Amino acid sequence: MLKAGVFGAGHLGKIHLKLLHQSERFELVGFYDADKQSAIEIEKTFGYKYFEQPEDLIAACDFIDIVTPTTHHYDGAMAVLNAGKHVFIEKPITETTQQADVIIALAHEKGLKGQVGHVERFNPAFTAVKDKIQSPMFIETHRLAEFNPRGTDVPVVLDLMIHDIDAVLSVVKSPVKQVSASGVVVISETPDIANARIEFENGCVANLTASRISMKKMRKVRFFQKDAYISVDYLDKTCEVVKMKNAPEQPDDFAMILTNAEGQKKQIYYDNPEIGSNNAILDELEAFADAIEQDATPIVDLSDGALALKVALMVIENFKK
Repeated sequence: MLKAGVFGAGHLGKIHLKLLHQSERFELVGFYDADKQSAIEIEKTFGYKYFEQPEDLIAACDFIDIVTPTTHHYDGAMAVLNAGKHVFIEKPITETTQQADVIIALAHEKGLKGQVGHVERFNPAFTAVKDKIQSPMFIETHRLAEFNPRGTDVPVVLDLMIHDIDAVLSVVKSPVKQVSASGVVVISETPDIANARIEFENGCVANLTASRISMKKMRKVRFFQKDAYISVDYLDKTCEVVKMKNAPEQPDDFAMILTNAEGQKKQIYYDNPEIGSNNAILDELEAFADAIEQDATPIVDLSDGALALKVALMVIENFKK
């Protein structure tokens, strides 16, 4: 059983605390939060032990789960790694790619594990079809949210779109060639609506849209590849896989047959996998436990988090052009 500690007891931090406390894989040692008054109240309400000094919590744990604002990710991760402990960092990994590179180098130097909290990688709808996504050539994502003041201290790209950037990068095995983007400031000090077009060297194109001032929520992605269309609804946890194959000589009466301009006949069929029920945040934390205990590479390692951040910052930079 791994001894876990949490930095940050805000909205998401409380969720992490609850899951770590409930899981049989962890012993929740306690938490640290810069807001002492709030931390004392949380300790009183939930019974989680509050550590006034972060270094004392680090010393008592096998790993630290960093769920603080992004501005504190770097300092927190450096303290944890320098103390010889593993680290889980909520997305985005850091504020800058330079900070991410330093963290990656230190973790490698000390032989420690690090994972970044890109939770959609553990969404059951995505995991159910990921192995079916083979060389997609066009990807379209929509991530729309209702307005919430929490998170508006950063552009919508780092708040929302980075989830889709990471998921896209996980299935497109090709370097990014070019990024173009536009963003609109509506109510915040940074863009609330953004669209990005990411072109890869292998010819794949991803068109990503994110908004945090929508009237309804939406979290969907569609993958188009040769002879297949795959859609994932992260919110409803559903997916659809539509494939095409050469039509048989004598298809049955209910077969869906298309004939192209060259006269080739294709049969459409559905291959929708079964989707299990899970808690994606718990799954990502327990997957990190597996990586530590089995000395394996985390599913979303620090390099994955750094690459997602790099592309996200490329999108933001394009707002200025």
